[in-house]
Formats: sequence, structure tokens, C-alpha cells
Amino acid sequence: MSLAHLHWPFFEPRHREFAAALDAWAATHVRDRGHGPGDDVDATCRALVRELGAAGWLKHAVGEQLDTRLLCLTREVLARHEGLADFAFAMQGLGSGAISLTGTPAQRQRWLPAVARGECITAFALSEPEAGSDVAALQCAARVEGDHAVIDGEKTWISNGGIADLYVVFCRTGEAPGEGTAGGPPRGARGISAFAVEAGTPGLEVAERIEVMAPHPLARLRFSGCRVPLAQRIGAAGEGFKVAMRTLDVFRTSVAAAALGFARRAMEEGLARAKSRPMFGQHLADFQLTQARLAQMALAIDGAALLTYRAAWERDQGLNVTRAAAMAKLSATEGAQQVIDAAVQLFGGLGVTRGQTVERLYREIRSLRIYEGASEVQQLIIGRDLLKNP
Repeated sequence: MSLAHLHWPFFEPRHREFAAALDAWAATHVRDRGHGPGDDVDATCRALVRELGAAGWLKHAVGEQLDTRLLCLTREVLARHEGLADFAFAMQGLGSGAISLTGTPAQRQRWLPAVARGECITAFALSEPEAGSDVAALQCAARVEGDHAVIDGEKTWISNGGIADLYVVFCRTGEAPGEGTAGGPPRGARGISAFAVEAGTPGLEVAERIEVMAPHPLARLRFSGCRVPLAQRIGAAGEGFKVAMRTLDVFRTSVAAAALGFARRAMEEGLARAKSRPMFGQHLADFQLTQARLAQMALAIDGAALLTYRAAWERDQGLNVTRAAAMAKLSATEGAQQVIDAAVQLFGGLGVTRGQTVERLYREIRSLRIYEGASEVQQLIIGRDLLKNP
């Protein structure tokens, strides 16, 4: 992997050393894993989590004081080598992020060491059938009974659903003034709480496994009278929306980094194909149209990388990155889609053949433009922030 961009002033020597070490490890341990006929995606993900933990990489996704640049570099490098490895790493961070950033010392001690070792697989259970981009519309509810919360409702599109040992679940708990009175509707983002729910808790059921174009463990969850100790509430009662948004602010930038990894792999594959593919007595790379296409790909990658690592650097300086993270995710995911599409075009008919790296990348990139805030949501975030803070 080219590490030339690590000489940008966003990085310190330790970041450069880290990226080089991870790149060397990933090249021999995870590159292009899990894509053979009949491969078990669940088993592959479990194995990747264990290996990432044993090698010490997961600790960079877990903890109260995350180094955002290391988090992003890890996702970029892993995504370039293997999308499932990036997925396994990212979900350990996102799934435990609320505990890392908002949990009590007892909660952190109970779960985070096992998460960092790869012994506890985590999941972030926020989306619902009618509450995806509009997080404040969620309906899954929890009522307090003594020293427990009782959860009823559904969650869907839950990454690691079905293989997770621990789910961080966001529920409507009704702390907003007047919420639920006279049959009125829930009051938006107020009155939501987060709970850590361990797999195997009575009342928690994996209702359906969801198959998607780029195979990942994904499921719909059902909660029916699921009793969870109040000691497992993460953050203050009614503050769950803030917990979720704080978590997403960190990991949204890392989604941009994963998109960069996919785009860099597509660029690598496209360059090799252009230089080796015979065309009308020359090679494809000899045509000016090809060179122009490659230039556009390089421009999209570098522009997105600058936005991504600016956002990561700013967060590491303690600055508010809501707008910067949205810009990074929007630019990197949309740009990566264009870069990968261009790489498929360079391959011609071979590019849409099952088993080709560019065909796999084409399927893997698509979901990044949707999860953790669709591209349209990022545009709204940027526009609203500009109006408030021009």
C-alpha cells in the first residue's frame, strides 16, 4: 500500500509507524479472506474479530480516549485489504462506542477489555423498520419496573445481529415532559435511553437474518418483555439520543476512511488492468481517455482523504467535528463509488464477473453511502450547520 499521504501534517511519526505495521500484518493475515464458494460469513467474522483482538489492533477502536487518526488509518488499511476485516474492526468500535464514551467505570471494566481482546462481539442497535435516517422516530420502548427496564419492540439492519455477545439498544423511555400523555406522539429525540443487553437475555430474539449484496452478519431483533438491570443503562435516563450522536460523530469519520480504503484498492486494480490490457495494438493505459479517467479517480481519492484526515485531526484536537465529519463521509463515500465504478469500466466485461476484486468492491461500497447517515442526511447536516455557524 502506498503510504505517501502519511507525510501530510495531520500525522505524527507514530501514525506512520502504525500504518506500516498494520499494512504488513493485513497483507499476510486478512487480504481477500472469506470470498470462496460456500464460505461461512458468520464464522469468518468471528475469526477476524479474534485475530484482530489477539494481534492488538482492536484496542484502537475501544476506550474512552480514542485516537481518531489511528481509528481511521486502521479502517483505511483493513478496507483496502479485505472488507470483512474492516467490518469486524469497525463494529467492535461502534458497538462498544457508547460504553467507551459514556459508560460508567464499572460498565467499561465489565465489557471493554473483552471487546478489545476480541472475546466479546458487539452491536449498535439503533435503526428500526420506521426509524432509519430519522433516528428520533424510533418506537422500541422500555418501561421501568423496580430495578429493571423492560424492553419491547424491534430493531432492524443491525450489523453483527445474530453473532453479537452484547447489543447496545436505544429505546424510548419517555422522560420528555408530557411524552405519551393523552395518546400523543413521542417527542422526537427527547426521552430516549441506551441499554447494554447481553445475548441470551430472555425476551431478546433474533427474528430474521438479512441477506445483503455484500455479505455481512445482519439481522432484525425482537424484544418481548426483555428485562435488563437499570445498572446496564448507558448514560443518563432520557439522554440516549445524545449518546448515539456522540458515538456516530466519532465513527462517521471512520466510515470515510473505510471508503478511502476501498477506493485505493480499486485504483490499484484499475491501474494494473489499464497497463496490462491490450487494446487496438496498444495498451488501455496509452489512450488519453483512460489517462483522464485515472486522473479523475486520483483527484477524488486525494480530495476525500484530505477531508477525512482533517476531520480526524480536528477531533483529536478536541474540536467540534459535526460538519467536518459529515463532509468527510459524504465526499469519501460518494467519491469511492465513482472511483470503483470507473475501475469496473476499465476492466470491461471482466469487471462485472463474480469473483473479480472490482466487482466485490462495487457491492461493498454501496452500503457506506447509507449507513451511519445516508448521503442526503450528511448534506442536511452540513447545510444546517452552515446556517448556524457560517
